[in-house]
Amino acid sequence: MPRLSRLFVRTALAHLVVGFTLGALMLINKGVPLHPLLWRLLPLHVEFLLIGWTVQFIFGVAFWILPRFGTSRGPEGVVWLSYVLLNAGVLLVAAGHLIAGPAWPVLIGRAVEGGAVVAFAFNMWPRIKPFRDVVTGR
Repeated sequence: MPRLSRLFVRTALAHLVVGFTLGALMLINKGVPLHPLLWRLLPLHVEFLLIGWTVQFIFGVAFWILPRFGTSRGPEGVVWLSYVLLNAGVLLVAAGHLIAGPAWPVLIGRAVEGGAVVAFAFNMWPRIKPFRDVVTGR
């Protein structure tokens, strides 16, 4: 497994731990009221699990497992950019929800996450070919 894929998967697992911890705090708060403001953690819980864990895990596995035609996985700098943008976007969205102020940090965070998807797709697109092209060697 390439180093970049391992980094994606390890970071995804860190997001999973954070997301589960936030969810556990909210669940405990349901049974034993700790503080009413703990419910403000719900958007963070969702962000860390849906984007931070799921998307990041998918990126890591896709970078590793999608077919390579030749020996190259494509320009890795674009995938590094995707990694940085995705994690910065998750943190921006989480911070925007946490401070509950203006909506611009969430909007910028979503745009940055979208940029991560575009950068990742830019690297992966040449690696996806129709089956007939793979068989005929085109």
